[in-house]
Amino acid sequence: MKHFLTVVIFICLVGFTFAQNVKNADREAILKVLEDQRIAWNSGNFEGYMLGYWKSDSLRFVGKTGVRYGWNETLNSYRKGYPSKTEMGNLTFNLISLEFLSQTSAFMIGKWSLERAENSVSGHFMLIWKKIEGNWLITADHSS
Repeated sequence: MKHFLTVVIFICLVGFTFAQNVKNADREAILKVLEDQRIAWNSGNFEGYMLGYWKSDSLRFVGKTGVRYGWNETLNSYRKGYPSKTEMGNLTFNLISLEFLSQTSAFMIGKWSLERAENSVSGHFMLIWKKIEGNWLITADHSS
């Protein structure tokens, strides 16, 4: 019986350690997507920035003008709202929280800032992330 309990405890510890390693790898993967988006934005590359979003008509984006649906609609809205590199400014993100809801979904809250020569702006965001075909992608974005 003592040997059995030792084996059970060992299996539980290995399972917990494995789960933590997977969670840490997923966290790092999500943060890398966010960093890649920041780099793309600051290079004036909308398409690169949009690689972090789910390329689907079901993508949802909530902003000051209301709800938008779809990857193409979101891309076009960014192009219209930021017609020049000057308007795009220099983007930074500050993570407030990242919570895993399951093995394939996560919830993030953070702050964004656009530093521009004139009229710098900032706000907050709430993102829903899903692991789709092995990649973490934003499926819903509420930025204000």
